[in-house]
Amino acid sequence: MKIRLAALALAAATLAGCTTTEEANTVIQSRWIGQPAELFFSRYGPPVSEFRTGTGNTIYTWRGGEKTQYIPAQYSTPAEQPVYGKTVTKTTSREKEPGVTVTKTTTSSMGVYVPQQPQMISPARVEELFCEVQITVDATDRIRAIRASNDTTGEGLSLSRCAEVLDAQK
Repeated sequence: MKIRLAALALAAATLAGCTTTEEANTVIQSRWIGQPAELFFSRYGPPVSEFRTGTGNTIYTWRGGEKTQYIPAQYSTPAEQPVYGKTVTKTTSREKEPGVTVTKTTTSSMGVYVPQQPQMISPARVEELFCEVQITVDATDRIRAIRASNDTTGEGLSLSRCAEVLDAQK
């Protein structure tokens, strides 16, 4: 029981240290709003698309951190169960001294154990990791708004690929 509680506490502490998409957005916004868009693109690469608005702003879509991650299948390992068992009872009597007989009964059990086949919990899969950001830039090339519009989980236990790619982790 203590081991399970310790494992649960460790998992909770690990997840508490992870950055979510909302937390990444807060860091990204505080770092990039007011900065030249060219500075962002020179650091992280060019946008994949742009859209000019009627107000003179440009909305860029930037995508990066693309990676394919293989997740192996997960299996349970069941305990071995006896396939069949046999109980043997043996009774022996012997004369300890003339007129005194001692009876001894011995019971033994035997079972044949066959390893059980593991059960698949989840199949193997491939995940595509990436970060997609919408950046609104005014006519002077200054970033007026920036937000993660499509954010996958990161590598390992990370909750935000954008936090990893855009250096916005806790």
